Amino acid sequence: MTETSFIRNFCIIAHIDHGKSTLADRLLEETETLKAKDMKDQVLDSMDLERERGITIKSHPIQMKYVDSKKDIYTFNLIDTPGHVDFTYEVSRSLAACEGALLLVDAAQGVEAQTVSNTYLAIENDLEIIPIINKIDLPSARTDEVAQQIVELVGCSVDEIIYASAKSGKGIIDIFSSIIERIPPPQDRSNNPLRAMIFDSVHDKYKGAIPYVRIFDGVIKSGQTAKFFTHDKEYDITEVGHFILDQVPSKELRSGDVGYLLASIRDVSHILPGDTITSKDNPSKEPLEGFKDIKPMVFSGLYPTNSDDYDQLRIALEKLKLNDASLLFEPETSEALGFGFRCGFLGLLHMEIIQERLEREFDLSLVTTTPNVRYKVELKNETLVDVDTPAKMPLSGEINKIYEPIVSAEIITPKEYIGNIMTLCQKKRGKYKTTNYISSDKAQLHYDLPLAEIIFDFYDKLKSTSRGYASLDYNLKDYEISDLKKLEILINNEPVDALSIITHSADSYHRGVALCSKLKELIPRQMFDVPIQAALGTKIISRSTVKALKKNVTAKCYGGDITRKRKLWEKQKEGKKRMKSIGSVEIPQEALLAVLQIDSE
Repeated sequence: MTETSFIRNFCIIAHIDHGKSTLADRLLEETETLKAKDMKDQVLDSMDLERERGITIKSHPIQMKYVDSKKDIYTFNLIDTPGHVDFTYEVSRSLAACEGALLLVDAAQGVEAQTVSNTYLAIENDLEIIPIINKIDLPSARTDEVAQQIVELVGCSVDEIIYASAKSGKGIIDIFSSIIERIPPPQDRSNNPLRAMIFDSVHDKYKGAIPYVRIFDGVIKSGQTAKFFTHDKEYDITEVGHFILDQVPSKELRSGDVGYLLASIRDVSHILPGDTITSKDNPSKEPLEGFKDIKPMVFSGLYPTNSDDYDQLRIALEKLKLNDASLLFEPETSEALGFGFRCGFLGLLHMEIIQERLEREFDLSLVTTTPNVRYKVELKNETLVDVDTPAKMPLSGEINKIYEPIVSAEIITPKEYIGNIMTLCQKKRGKYKTTNYISSDKAQLHYDLPLAEIIFDFYDKLKSTSRGYASLDYNLKDYEISDLKKLEILINNEPVDALSIITHSADSYHRGVALCSKLKELIPRQMFDVPIQAALGTKIISRSTVKALKKNVTAKCYGGDITRKRKLWEKQKEGKKRMKSIGSVEIPQEALLAVLQIDSE
């Protein structure tokens, strides 16, 4: 049993691609937590997707033993965190489980948006921050300039910054010394009633849902009955233990420890990040602070390309839900696409990852509908309804007001791109707030932007207008009244729900025109004219026509009276009219994706 004075709980916070996983590899190597033969790059990133994209999607805690120069043995609990804006709540819970954080900044790229955001989260949680400049051996490293940016951000002195290279191992010993000296040990509150915070969870098909916990008060051991604060469910604990890459059982977890517990929990929805576990025999009266329900921000329909795969898609989503409690889904039917599911995601990256995992791990071919955000609609009778798909939008005559989600966005960019970025934000209906200069050549812009404008192509355009140098971070601020309309697409006079979108009234006309002309190229020609119309309520704002394939019915007529030809043309006309009234238009998958390609400028 380790005394709490020899325990250090810390995490690494950084922007994407600043070397967080590589630094974790070096720490594991230096402490000999893993044998050389088990070592590989990004060892804590277990998913193929994480390795390919170079990002951390799921946090991975691990325990290390470190012997210092005085031969004292310290227990280091590293709680790895995801780096992307979509997983901010998971990051905040991981930070709440620690006493300190290693702030990692790339020597070439400097301070970026996610660095700033996660640093503020760490400061809010009263963590001791150890600033580290990584990749100092790069030819493009700007260590002095980046050091100044860190001083501005954290308020530390230049002497407190550690210069390191996670790839070569330079500066790793200094990092260990700083962890011991500067990060405070957890307080020993083992005699208090049990309070353990869940900061993450995984699902095992044999063991059930496994919560990852940080013990703040008391002791937890097998044989106890665990009680959850958010839902009053009780489970008998069968095993507790630590993480040394794999789960290693132990006798007990005490105040200050980080570990896991097994209790045959079959329903992953009973384990919520931020919830507090206490003991049934000696319960705590108050939960730990900071718990929030995770709410999805982006909604999209997932439909199997082959309708026979519907049951397989349902089973696949249920299995993914076991490892990702933030994924929500419910059955949905579309006239154009058949049976599928309406899914709620934390953001666009979360949606991409779920879709890619469904296609790879479960061998499914999917059609995804246009991503939507959740609007709040106030009806004339003053009731408030949530709308997360255009199909659910009430008729315009019943609507009093529509509220759309607004995010507070923070963009960090070299100063030469400020003009381009401000123009982009204006086009996306952004409201300018402030500009701060982090250093002589790096600016921080604050804008309030509609979430609906961010989820399409905002990030791609931000990167292209700044040549890849600008970075973005955002969080949900509030709902505001907005002038929004439902734009419907009618093909052969039939509305196609999969192509409907909710758009701002200022954008509705040119979006309707652009969609009609795009669909005209993508919908194959039939034996009759196919009208494509864009409508706002009962008003048609744009139309284009896919011309019919023409058959030359008079080719067999050689000479003779014109009336014979006219008779054939009239017969053909009648046939086309009848065909048009009963004919159906097959809409290809590319046409359904056309909404995503329409540029909203």
